[in-house]
Parts: sequence; structure tokens; C-alpha cells
Amino acid sequence: MIMGEDQKARWNGDAGNAWVDGLAVIDAMFRPLEELLAGAVSVPSGGRILDVGCGTGGTTVALARDLGAEAVGVDISEGMVEAATARAGREGARASFLVADAQDHPFEPGSFDAVVSRFGVMFFDDPVQAFANLRRAARDGAGLSLVVWRSPEENPFMTAAVHAALPFLPDLPLPDSGKPGQFGFADRDRVAGILADGGWSGIEITPVDVPCVLPERELDGYYTRFGHVGLALPGTDERTREKVVEAVRAAFEPFVEGAEVRYTAACWLVEARA
Repeated sequence: MIMGEDQKARWNGDAGNAWVDGLAVIDAMFRPLEELLAGAVSVPSGGRILDVGCGTGGTTVALARDLGAEAVGVDISEGMVEAATARAGREGARASFLVADAQDHPFEPGSFDAVVSRFGVMFFDDPVQAFANLRRAARDGAGLSLVVWRSPEENPFMTAAVHAALPFLPDLPLPDSGKPGQFGFADRDRVAGILADGGWSGIEITPVDVPCVLPERELDGYYTRFGHVGLALPGTDERTREKVVEAVRAAFEPFVEGAEVRYTAACWLVEARA
């Protein structure tokens, strides 16, 4: 497994299960980013799009529907790909999915008119190899459009749970922009270098700040299921869990506005050409 056994285990275990169970909530919360990505993609009528790290397929299906394209989603999570396939069937979308590691999967060379990803490319062990492989899969002139997180410091909503829980769960991994993970593409210059070394040109990396909304009624379920805190809670004793939940809930209070939780997703819109 090129991407790493830890990532494979994570996304085929509790992390992947949380995304499947919370599909509707996550889709709604990240829809503005899906729309941002769709606006950056250009394909000919009937063209083919590759969605890398497609998860439960929300972006894949939306691109197929909105752009009149054939979309192919790839992800290492069997559970999420199963959910994505079911979604495409329900919606009658021209979308198909495969369980594979995009870093080394033998895609047909030159078979895609666009390569896209919403938060799916930050986890590769060898990102240069991954983007070289994606370059081979893209036809000459194909566009690359990615949405990735900027730094942890610019995304306090995404780091609030870990920082609040650390006094009670000291082994939690801190947000780190220097290795594979959520903030693995936070360094603009590093991302540009990865793409150039992978064979992409015309690289443009633009900061975008996107307002996102989560219903307040979904907040407790969000931080107790997702991220490192959500993964750690099932293994804690009841008293520790109570302390963590109390501390984390308080940390999210600044983002609560009545019946909604509002925050800004600080991201990069990364674009390039094959």
C-alpha cells in the first residue's frame, strides 16, 4: 500500500465509517467548497473527470451532473466508495468509483480531461510520485483543480477540538503541516514544487476563504465522531470522556450563532495544466 498502512487502516476503519454515517452533514457543510471546485473545472461536453480522494462521492456526482461529464472517483476507503456508488445509482449520475491508491494505480494514460480533488490529496506518502501518476492519467492540456487546507493557525475551527482535548488526551497528534494529513498541503511553495516535479505546469495557487455552516444540533455529533478526538473517544473511560466533551464543546462556543455553527474554511485553490 503506497499511501501507507496507517492511512489505509484509518480510512477503512472508524474515520471512514464516520464519513459514511455523517454523509449528509458533511456534504451540506462542505457544499460551498464543492461549488468553488466546480466553478474551476472546465471539460468538453461528455469529457472525463478524475476525482481523487472522492470519499462518499458528493463532489464526483455533482461534477458529473453539473458539467455533463463522466466522472470517476478513486479512494482507498472501501466503505466510502460503496456509499459513493450507491449515491450515484440513486441520482442516476454518470459517475463510477474504484477502491485504489491514486499514487500508483495504473490509470489508462491520457484518459482524463480534468483531475480534481476536494481535500483528498494531502495524505500521500510520496506526493511527487502521486502527481506524476495523475499527470500520466491526464491528457495533454487537461486541467488540475484542487481544494486543500491552508495552515492550522488559519483554521481555528478545524483545530479547536484537539487543542481543547489535549489536557485530557495528551497522546493526541497535533495538527502538522509538515507531513501527510489534513494540513499536509498548507505550505504554498511546497505544493508548487510537488506539482512541478510531478510534471504539471501553469501552476496557480490562490488563497480562498469560504464561509461554512453546520447546524448547531449536529455539533456534538461532529466533534465526537470526526477527527483525532472522535477517533480517540471510544477508547477512553467515561470520566475522561465527560471532561473532553465538556472542554471541546466550550471551545466551539465562539463559532455558535443561534441555531447555526459558522466558520471560515481557509484553503488554497490549486490549479495547473498537464
